[in-house]
Amino acid sequence: MIEREAKDALLRLCSQFPIVGVTGPRQSGKTTLCQSVFPEKRYVTMDNKSMRSIAEEDPTEFINAFPDGAIIDEAQKVPEIFDALKEHVDSTPYFPGKFILTGSSQFRLKENMTDSLAGRASFLQLLPFTIKELNNVGRISNDPYELILNGQYPPLYDNEKNYLKNDWYKSYIDTYVDLDVKDNINQSNVSTFKKLIQLCAHRSGELLSMDNLAHNLGVSQPTVKSWIHILERSYIIHLLQPDSTNLGRSLIKTPKLYFVDTGLLCYLLRIENKSDLLLSPYKGHVVEPFAVSELLKNKLNQGKDANLTFYRDAAGLEVDVVADWRQRYAIEIKSSFTTESKLAVGTKKYVGMSNEINSDPAQSVVFYLGDLTVNLNNTHYIGWKDWSDFCSK
Repeated sequence: MIEREAKDALLRLCSQFPIVGVTGPRQSGKTTLCQSVFPEKRYVTMDNKSMRSIAEEDPTEFINAFPDGAIIDEAQKVPEIFDALKEHVDSTPYFPGKFILTGSSQFRLKENMTDSLAGRASFLQLLPFTIKELNNVGRISNDPYELILNGQYPPLYDNEKNYLKNDWYKSYIDTYVDLDVKDNINQSNVSTFKKLIQLCAHRSGELLSMDNLAHNLGVSQPTVKSWIHILERSYIIHLLQPDSTNLGRSLIKTPKLYFVDTGLLCYLLRIENKSDLLLSPYKGHVVEPFAVSELLKNKLNQGKDANLTFYRDAAGLEVDVVADWRQRYAIEIKSSFTTESKLAVGTKKYVGMSNEINSDPAQSVVFYLGDLTVNLNNTHYIGWKDWSDFCSK
């Protein structure tokens, strides 16, 4: 089993709160993480119809059946248990980490927990493997394109299952739509929703245009907005918001759309091998979410807010990612295998403007697909294998 970096954050939260929710996309390893950290806890899943019926019929008795707590998988499928959990926590001695609730729908799980368990619960978000997690066990090659094409969902690294990635991703999309989407949209719109996923793949790394998507799908703009919300809340996509720092320029106010996993993105773009990727007009649009997702994963694994934005102004200055951490980083993402000064032109200009008005100086960073990590001319060039180390700052 590949050890997850989110383990420490899960233990930290479970030492403070009686209930901890673990969310993330399907097949990201939520259940495996929880069971490995708490092997003594009972495990039940609301995907099981008989167990779901028991919980729905008498949620109080269901919760009372676990005096030592439990891991309850897909808890959002039985909303009735959340009030029962509140009553149980309030009427029994303080027991940190007693119940761990997991779910692949962040919105539904978090909504139920926030409404019923305010002040009694905390959340951890778990995405697929990081570069570092795979590198620690020798599961990545020296070719970054291999990892980008394969993606980082845990089942694809299970030696006992030997999935072919295209077959697995086809099954993943079908299962995702059947189990996570159908209850949230009109059944007649399922095929149109699948088309939206495909269109989003062709727009990964670009500014999100609801109007354009609505026009191409033949549905209303509010419908597209609600569907984008579903994709984001179920961790298929991530919306990177524009930087709100006032640098005295007109800022773009539209978010950028990224896929969380590049393997799924390549599957949707019909990119099957390295040659396809190298010749694809979408190569840069695939490498960029690879780096952005890694930034996102590492912060979420620490149980922290990602604090990631992008910068683009009316004068044409662009910075792919602005990471507002203990220090502020302006990050450029490139598919180049070599360090070149021109790669850092935008980040260095942003740093210069930012440092004029902010007391905390920003730093210029370039992610690239080479192996060497080096500091040149006040810019940190970070090779792809070291990217997780930077992201963990």
